[in-house]
Amino acid sequence: MLDNKGSLYITDAVLAIFLLLIVFLVVNAAISMPSADYSYESRDIRTSQDVMELLSGKIDFGDRTFIEKISTILEDGENSKESIQEVSEISKEKLDSYNIKNYQFSESNVLKGKVLASSGDYDKAANVDVATRTYGDYSYTLSIW
Repeated sequence: MLDNKGSLYITDAVLAIFLLLIVFLVVNAAISMPSADYSYESRDIRTSQDVMELLSGKIDFGDRTFIEKISTILEDGENSKESIQEVSEISKEKLDSYNIKNYQFSESNVLKGKVLASSGDYDKAANVDVATRTYGDYSYTLSIW
């Protein structure tokens, strides 16, 4: 009879530990579930930031960045209509090569908000992601929606 009581106590203790482990795992899983809202927002933010990093990044130390290249064209052309037109064409080609559907690329400091390249209707945009980079006196803003 004593052996049966001891094995019942051990079985009871093992079941209690097993139930506590299950409760702990369920609570831990519920706490660590990611929120879908945060992942959606961060995906949009990364899009404009990532594209702007591509435009302002160097491959190696001998390369010029895209932002540097268009700033030099504008500065050498003294912000003339011809230099702005050239930069607009280069910018449109570059941004279209990234397969971005809706965007607006503008210079907001020297050219006072002049849109250099755009695709899509900015006025109908619901969520706009913005990234800004500066080179010299020029400040470029990329909006993606």
